[in-house]
Amino acid sequence: MSGSLQRIYGMVLRHVYLWRRSWVRVLETAYWPTMNMVLWGFVAKFFAGNSSVVAQVPALLVTGLLLWEVLFRGQLAFALAFLEELYSRNLGHLFVSPLRPVELIASMVAVSFLRTCVGVGVAVGLAIALYAASIFDLGLPLVAYFANLLVTGWAVGLMVAALVMRYGLAAENLAWGVIFIIAPISGIYYPVSVLPGWLQNVARCLPTSYVFEGMRGVLLEGRFKWDLLFGAVALNAVYVALGAGIFYAAFRGARQRGALLQMGE
Repeated sequence: MSGSLQRIYGMVLRHVYLWRRSWVRVLETAYWPTMNMVLWGFVAKFFAGNSSVVAQVPALLVTGLLLWEVLFRGQLAFALAFLEELYSRNLGHLFVSPLRPVELIASMVAVSFLRTCVGVGVAVGLAIALYAASIFDLGLPLVAYFANLLVTGWAVGLMVAALVMRYGLAAENLAWGVIFIIAPISGIYYPVSVLPGWLQNVARCLPTSYVFEGMRGVLLEGRFKWDLLFGAVALNAVYVALGAGIFYAAFRGARQRGALLQMGE
């Protein structure tokens, strides 16, 4: 019995050592419960004080969810396209070839676009069939919202890829969860005005908050707000430039350390 307990203790201790050496694993432990609590707490607060929009709740929730999936799937597909090269230990081989970093980024953008269209397209069809809620009710503004959310996802994907190059596959969990940091302050299911004042200021720095505020403007008021679109485009330009800069800096550092050939499972 004592030998069995020692073996169990040894296995538990192994994971404790992993947590001590990886801040990413420690963060992930509390990450999802916290995100869910904050997000749905604000949802409840919004609907509790706005009974007049109850009749439009299905359209607001389903449309918000589908647009969020565009952002999440776009970012995740971009990051996975990069991670798959690491899993197969192919990153170093790619850059022995004439492939340039900008060409790798362009290929990941294309893969992300295709995967997002397929994944979200199926969900859109099911939403129409099951709930009679169509994202196409947004009309032409849907194109602008779709494009802006994809670009935001690509900017975040660039930053995630850069962190993986810097910290290795220990940081790969960020590909699955980092985008949810901005979910509670993006106003997916409720207006930004529901947030505390200091969080509203943070939300104004995110292109996603402009997109979802614009979505509600179309669904609730029947009005497309150009100022929100321009705000999202301007912020996306900043974040794409920032993401590309971080990616190139991480790439140069990994190449100088010889880490490109060492990355993989």
